[in-house]
Amino acid sequence: MANPTPKELIIKTLSEKSVTKQDVYKQTLETFKMLKSACKELSEDLKGATAKIDKRLIVDYKDKSEFEFELRVAGDVLMFYMHTNVFEFDKSHPVWKTSYVKKNEFNSYCGQIYIYNFLSDSFKYNRSRDVGYLIARLFINKDAHYFVEGKRQLGFLYNNFANAVVDKEHLKNIVESAVLYCLDFDLFVPPFENVKEVSVMEMQEASNSMQITTGKRLGFRFLADNDQLE
Repeated sequence: MANPTPKELIIKTLSEKSVTKQDVYKQTLETFKMLKSACKELSEDLKGATAKIDKRLIVDYKDKSEFEFELRVAGDVLMFYMHTNVFEFDKSHPVWKTSYVKKNEFNSYCGQIYIYNFLSDSFKYNRSRDVGYLIARLFINKDAHYFVEGKRQLGFLYNNFANAVVDKEHLKNIVESAVLYCLDFDLFVPPFENVKEVSVMEMQEASNSMQITTGKRLGFRFLADNDQLE
């Protein structure tokens, strides 16, 4: 059989890899819509419960765009962001050790949804230099198989890529784990050496809009750093 022509190779790549990426994007977007719905429902559930405890405990869901929304829980804000591109894993990633991907390498193409943690006051007082932390990222392939890279529950409860198929209940569980993880970490006092000097401009900014940089230190590392997928 003659070697394929460049045109034939292009068509083959488009029909396989490019179509797969289109399928992944579609599935990731559908998953993100489900995630929005799950967060909205969780927000309503928590609102009803916290209102009976203390009216100062604010829980709120806000849809910011097609690819971004936020969930505020008391002093924490969880920002959810969907990347519009499709990714492949480095060959050293544990996903390549799974029989699921070995059977079909196109199963490894995934979309990504990120979950970041910020302080509510960072937005309330427009502290633009405050820092947030990536606490988890959700990977979804064309067949709705998924796993999560994260810390603690986020890293070991949701890492069965070969068998786990995403649905709203799974997404609600992931969000609940993310909320618990954020609430479990308090704001640390910064080392004295880090804040002993301040410029006039920084002090003026701090007076005007409370701009002294603030952020949690969660000691976060991705699951892929030291764990294996099933």
